[in-house]
Amino acid sequence: MEREHGARYLPPFMTTPRDAVRFCPRCAAPLVPRVEHGTVRPTCPRCGYIHYHNPVPAAGVILTEFGRVLLVKRRFDPRAGTWCLPAGFMESGETPEQTAVRELKEETGLAARLTGLFGVYAGFDDPRVRAVLILYTAERSGGELRPGDDAIETRFFPLVRLPRVLSFEAHRRALEEFRARPATAARPRRARASRAAPRAGRAAGPRNAERDGKVTPRRARRRS
Repeated sequence: MEREHGARYLPPFMTTPRDAVRFCPRCAAPLVPRVEHGTVRPTCPRCGYIHYHNPVPAAGVILTEFGRVLLVKRRFDPRAGTWCLPAGFMESGETPEQTAVRELKEETGLAARLTGLFGVYAGFDDPRVRAVLILYTAERSGGELRPGDDAIETRFFPLVRLPRVLSFEAHRRALEEFRARPATAARPRRARASRAAPRAGRAAGPRNAERDGKVTPRRARRRS
């Protein structure tokens, strides 16, 4: 990040018109940039108010069926017409889980049961605000698939053939990780199975036979 007087400085792309507060909301005095806890922040020289550019929490769902993942096409900017996961900003009084289920229902018409927390991602490429995206895995529990709210289309895409352009980098990273996790989990199990198999062309030794419930007479005499 850029620095000013040894402090962190929020570059222009990390601010938005909504966050570009010029006057103090308490006393209406013009805000000035001042260093506070190592970061330059808009500060009121009269009453001491400090304006923080805090990230906004959002939540969404990764819902798959038969190797396909549910995506929605955005109706509005930013990046209208591109595909993304069903997700949205939290409302006051909601939990992340409630937000994820609500956004899925509003955008796709589907009801779902959350099956686990998948991951948390920082979103830096949304021009409106910096976001913290909380994603859950889910399975369908009802409803009818139809676009709604700020989605103009809903579709299940094969995990191996996702749209070339996704709306946000956090969604792209999450889908890449989701696609990789099952394969990663399966490799150790295959490796263990191959090590357990006896070598071809070689008779099983006494230890292998004992493990299979077959004890040689010699072994039996030792035990008697």
